[in-house]
Amino acid sequence: MNIRRSDVLVIGSGLSGLMTAQLLGLDKNVIILTKGRLETSNSYLAQGGIAAAVQESDSWYSHFIDTIQAGRLHNNAETTKALVREGPAMVHKLIEYGVDFDQELDGHFQYGKEGAHSLSRILHAGGDATGKHVVEALKRHVTEKRMVVEGETAVELILQNNECVGVWSINGDGKLTANIASSVVIASGGYSGLYPLHSNASTITGDGISLAYDAGALVSDMEFIQFHPTLLVKNGFGVGLVSEAVRGKGAILIDEQGLPLMENQHPMKDLAPRDVVSRVLYRVRQDGRETFLDIRNVPDFQRNFPTITRLCVENGIPLEKGKIPVAPGAHFTMGGIDVDEVGRSTIKGLYAVGEAANTGVHGANRLASNSLLEGIVFANRLADHLINEPLRIAQIDLKWHGLEILKQVPSHTQLCEVLNEYAGIERTSEGLSQATEYFNQLLQKTERIEAPTLEQIQMRNQVLIGWMIATSALKRTESRGSHFRTDFPTQDDVQWKQKRIKRGKFEHEPFKSSSGA
Repeated sequence: MNIRRSDVLVIGSGLSGLMTAQLLGLDKNVIILTKGRLETSNSYLAQGGIAAAVQESDSWYSHFIDTIQAGRLHNNAETTKALVREGPAMVHKLIEYGVDFDQELDGHFQYGKEGAHSLSRILHAGGDATGKHVVEALKRHVTEKRMVVEGETAVELILQNNECVGVWSINGDGKLTANIASSVVIASGGYSGLYPLHSNASTITGDGISLAYDAGALVSDMEFIQFHPTLLVKNGFGVGLVSEAVRGKGAILIDEQGLPLMENQHPMKDLAPRDVVSRVLYRVRQDGRETFLDIRNVPDFQRNFPTITRLCVENGIPLEKGKIPVAPGAHFTMGGIDVDEVGRSTIKGLYAVGEAANTGVHGANRLASNSLLEGIVFANRLADHLINEPLRIAQIDLKWHGLEILKQVPSHTQLCEVLNEYAGIERTSEGLSQATEYFNQLLQKTERIEAPTLEQIQMRNQVLIGWMIATSALKRTESRGSHFRTDFPTQDDVQWKQKRIKRGKFEHEPFKSSSGA
């Protein structure tokens, strides 16, 4: 058995994980563990930018109001205030680390406008390649002084006296390693990759959240999954994201006849909140009509959006026609590991940051370009906490007991289709009950084996996440933000305002649809 030791172990290599490692400086010995390559993350793919009240005409309060309105009042007010108040300073921290945000000729930042923002406040880099520029800048710093382990998957948290003291990991050759750490940070992203049409990196399937749940940590808000209105589609498959910034520059959504789709749907029209726009497109497509983004009024499209231009060219989509085929697809998950204002989970020694964590800042529907902002703000808060956290040195009795796997194994395609059909953009009690029963049956038939394959481990994790999504969505008998029930189509502030559905392994009998919140 291989053993590694560190002060802090970070699981995941997206912006929040890299930022946490970087901000810990030389105060802690940090190891970053990632199941893919260092660049395989949603952060690297992020196009739009970072929302922050940097310019003088803006204010944290305006950004706060936009955020909670988009979140349908489900946000945690205190953590949301921290997000928007501390955001500008963290943007300047990125600049110190070498991120060159796009500027006008006079040297002032360029600011884009995206859905549900009351004014232009989105900073971007490389046009529509912000995530890549930010991650590359941090990677240069982190790899100089941190140990990065690529191609190794965290499969089970190591607990001692109900405290987290590390994680078991397995590499592609099946080699088992015990990673011992005083603090374990899950920064592995969300679970939108479990839908057939999505914008995520291939690794984003909720494994980190499953790890935490299996160890006994609480998770919450798993029913809230944001669908982005404009995924680039070809022959029914998603081939990339078309940033909301394109609509901020003047593009509009149309059908194949050229009919504007958002004209009378919302006061903000094409820049309405993402849940609103996604449902409009979903219903149009359910009627059998195709949906497009009309870019004919976007000035200098190819220069302003080089990443999207490349995607279109690679997929044979002629830009000279001015119509890009788009459809809504799973993009971001608001739910995750339940944490406090500095990232502490309900298990001592276990932390979460980024999309894997539920800080409450996104509510029921994330405001555009607040995701990268959350990553840097709460990485800073977590790093400040960990720097002052004393190291926990203890003798650990390491015993590998194998892992539970499913006896009946669905294909990844089957699992994705069940979620899409019954827990997608629009949901019903009947459909969610069917999804719950489907996942229940799979989870009730497991066996523990000594040497499971990574495919067996990950499939069991994915079914567990599917169960959390379906049961939580069934429990929430209202429509709020990204969670829309056709049988409960209105927002119910009397019964459900700021009420979170929490799931915990030891809180109730697992895998029963009637279990409590």
